[in-house]
Amino acid sequence: MAEVQEMAPLEAQRALPVGTFGRRASGWYGMWGLIATEAALFAYLLFSYFYLAFHVDRPWPPEGLPRLALAGPNTVLLLASSVVLWFGERAIRRGARGLTIVLIVATFVMGLAFVGVQGLEWHNKPFSFHSHTYAALYFTITGFHMAHVIAGLLVLAGLALWSGLGYFDSRRHAVVSIGALYWHFVDAVWIAVFLSLYITPYLAR
Repeated sequence: MAEVQEMAPLEAQRALPVGTFGRRASGWYGMWGLIATEAALFAYLLFSYFYLAFHVDRPWPPEGLPRLALAGPNTVLLLASSVVLWFGERAIRRGARGLTIVLIVATFVMGLAFVGVQGLEWHNKPFSFHSHTYAALYFTITGFHMAHVIAGLLVLAGLALWSGLGYFDSRRHAVVSIGALYWHFVDAVWIAVFLSLYITPYLAR
C-alpha cells in the first residue's frame, strides 16, 4: 500500500509536460525575467521621448504630425498576428499539430510583412537619424522594437520547424507557450510605441 502511495506522486510528475517545474515550464520564469528587463528598456526610451518633447523649444515633431497611412494598418497587422498565434497555441493544446504549424507560419508571414512596411515607412521619412533630436529618438525607439520583432521572427521560425518535426503535442507544448509569450510582448510594446510616437502628437495639438 505504501508503495502505491509513493508511486502516485511519481506518476503525476511524469504526466507534466517535459521541461516543467511544478505547474510551469522552467523557461516560463526566464522569459518573464527577460520581458521585465526589456520592458524597462522601452520604458526608459519612451520616458526620454516625452521628457524631450516637453523641453525641446521647437515644434514636436519638427516635420508636423506623423502620418498614419502606413503605421495604422501596420499596427492592426501586428495585433492580428498575436491573435493568430493565440489560436495556434490553443490548437497545440488540443493536439492539432497541423493547424498549429499553419498558424505559426501565418504569424511569421504577418510579422515579416510588418517589418517590410516599417522599413518602407523609414524610407519615406523626410528626416534621417542625424537630422534632429526627434529623429534620433524616433529611429532609436522604432529600431529597438524592430530588433525585437526580428528576434521574435527567429523564435517563430524555430517553433514552426520543431512543430513540423513533431516535437510538440497536447502534453509537450511549453516551448510554444513561451515563444508565444515573447511575441505578445513585442506586440504590447508596439502599442506603447504607436500611442507615444503617432497618437500623442495629435492629442497635444
